[in-house]
Amino acid sequence: MSVSLSPLGGAGWQFFTDNGVPLVGGLLYTYLAGTTTPAVTYTSSTGLTANSNPIVLNAAGRPPYEIWLDSLNSYKLVLKTSTGTQIWVMDNITGLPAARSQNYQTATADQTAFTVGFTYTPGNNSLNVLVNGSKQVVTLNYTETNSTTVTFLSGLNVGDIVEFIQ
Repeated sequence: MSVSLSPLGGAGWQFFTDNGVPLVGGLLYTYLAGTTTPAVTYTSSTGLTANSNPIVLNAAGRPPYEIWLDSLNSYKLVLKTSTGTQIWVMDNITGLPAARSQNYQTATADQTAFTVGFTYTPGNNSLNVLVNGSKQVVTLNYTETNSTTVTFLSGLNVGDIVEFIQ
């Protein structure tokens, strides 16, 4: 399962009453978007441990754990006081996009082979390669040797900056 960080309550959020006081014991309910069907959120990027539903806010008005959403779902979040008074509803919430993998390297004279610095899937256009800011074209400028290596068809100049982005 793939999870992504919630943009609301995700990591380090603090919730307040309408008077600016931390929402001690506040309740954050999670539902499938547009419904009242409870939806599971997770405590970390592993997606292995579910948060409680509702998530009970601590003495500082913060969730006890991070809030990670199933990447296949959209959510509705409902924030209530400890006594059940509704403060707000946010619907059609999806997780934040995953961070991109990125690596910069400086070429030596006539260098052709580079270890990308992360694993990618060759042949599915998931890797972008730039030399000194100019996009390179697979099979025209380089080959994807394996899931961690790129080989340029001709040697680069000393000091060329090679950028790998996934």
